[in-house]
Amino acid sequence: MTNHSPTARRIAKTILNGFDAYFADFQNITLGAKARFETAAWQAVRQANKERLEHYKLKVGQVVKLVQSVTTKDTSQLELWRESRATYAQLIADHRNYEIAETFFNSIFCKCFDHAHIHDSNIFVKPSRAPDDKPLRDYSIYISYSDRKGLESMLLEIMEDYAFSTHWEDAARDVELIADTLMRGPLANVETGVGDLRIDMLESVFYRNKGAYLVGRMITGDGVLPFILPCLNDGNGIYVDTVIYDRDCTSIIFSFTRSHFMVDAPIPSRFVRFLSTIMPQKDISELYNSIGFHKHSKTEFYRHMIAHMKTSHDKFVVAPGIRGMVMAVFTLPSYSVVFKVIKDKFDEPKTVTEEIVRDRYKLVSRSDRVGRMADTQEYSHFIFYRNRFSEELLEELKRDIPSKLVITDKWIIIKHLYVERRMEPLNLYLQHADEKQTYEAMEEYGNAIKQLAAADIFPGDMLLKNFGVTRHKRVVFYDYDEICHLTECNFRKIPEARDDAQELADRPWYTVAEEDVFPEEFRLFFSGNPTARKAFESQHSDLYDYRFWQGLQERIRAGHIEDTFPYRRKWRFKRRPAETGV
Repeated sequence: MTNHSPTARRIAKTILNGFDAYFADFQNITLGAKARFETAAWQAVRQANKERLEHYKLKVGQVVKLVQSVTTKDTSQLELWRESRATYAQLIADHRNYEIAETFFNSIFCKCFDHAHIHDSNIFVKPSRAPDDKPLRDYSIYISYSDRKGLESMLLEIMEDYAFSTHWEDAARDVELIADTLMRGPLANVETGVGDLRIDMLESVFYRNKGAYLVGRMITGDGVLPFILPCLNDGNGIYVDTVIYDRDCTSIIFSFTRSHFMVDAPIPSRFVRFLSTIMPQKDISELYNSIGFHKHSKTEFYRHMIAHMKTSHDKFVVAPGIRGMVMAVFTLPSYSVVFKVIKDKFDEPKTVTEEIVRDRYKLVSRSDRVGRMADTQEYSHFIFYRNRFSEELLEELKRDIPSKLVITDKWIIIKHLYVERRMEPLNLYLQHADEKQTYEAMEEYGNAIKQLAAADIFPGDMLLKNFGVTRHKRVVFYDYDEICHLTECNFRKIPEARDDAQELADRPWYTVAEEDVFPEEFRLFFSGNPTARKAFESQHSDLYDYRFWQGLQERIRAGHIEDTFPYRRKWRFKRRPAETGV
């Protein structure tokens, strides 16, 4: 090991010890997911999700204090941190989770320096080594199954190998349903029972909300396909709800619009590599995020973006759509994200503050997004090349976010921003949608509102421009400056007018409190688009009724958690009554 000062070594060791402690706590919270699923402790599931998310920030704060306590040296000296970084790189050279340990070091440094001095000499902007230069071949994360004894025999063996403490409701029935679906689908032209089919199953179960997902891949002569068995627990035993083998549906299950999975992944990088074989279109930053490593996901995204900038030539531009009253939004056409910055001054009639907007984005990150809210990554002091910004965008940023903007000859630094997946705004999508597409989009729009409401989220401003359409044609909410918990709202019916004067008055003839919501007014969201309104009302007219919303509030307050499925309900198995339990 290259000689570094004793102080640098103490700092590096303190940070690495802090990382190992964080990772152990992260794993322990995760390991409790199995018992929570088996006992149907759904409220505990939500609490554990919040606890695990908050734990990273808590541990970083603790380690920053420890770093300052292990030396009497001035820890604001960059040279000391450069030494510490070099020492740390040596300490993690053989660490099985070195890449996440690098991110933890970065977090400590950024906390100490308020996200200034971002440079590879101070932190790990670039990885300290290539991802696969020291593969851990002795650690297996999956089991391979052969179909030589027949497809159903193989499927039963898979189910028996997952050791839930709660029994299977009817394993034989579920095996029959899975086999029948596969033989009518991806295995229709595969001869089974002769060893032409192999299924690799990750040993660890993926838990999220009220589901447990057995995740694997099918390998035939035609290539690799996903193989996912979503399992539910209704109190009578555990059962397989469907089988997923479609890549697009698999991508939706691991979507940026859903909460993180809890999965026992001692070496997350190996799980990410496995998942990449069934979702090759997903960047690894998304996969790290899907299994709970949201901070490292930010690191991987930043590295991916830097690499993209080196191979692209287009310029950042103002994002398409109606300009936001609260956010300045821009994008790079060749890159599938948008960058959102809170404006210095909000347009009328917005009355929220920047602090409130930040709190609402935090609420989204801590909530069950049920596949209907885009996840965001929050960055401080994000650095861009100035020559990649269009003049139109630069002028808009100078006008809208001057307090957050630093411009030099070479760089543009934005002090605080959010990164979010780019989607086509729903109002723009409808402009070129045909009748069938409009009907389906309005079905999705209504479903999005209902599913958010069931998760105790009220979007507030439900204008079409605040929803986006994904590449899978799912409708997702992405404007968070007015969201709140559904249970904080007071849903009312508009009182009847006593006379024509009241009916024709410019202002309401009834009192309106800040928390009052009148669902009858939701028709205004379709102003100028009668086709969309007709399609919406043929499917979701119940959203105009205040009693629908009050009923949801009662269920939420009673502790009920609604079922949500990251796949279409029509794909769910039609289960006959259970015959045997295994």
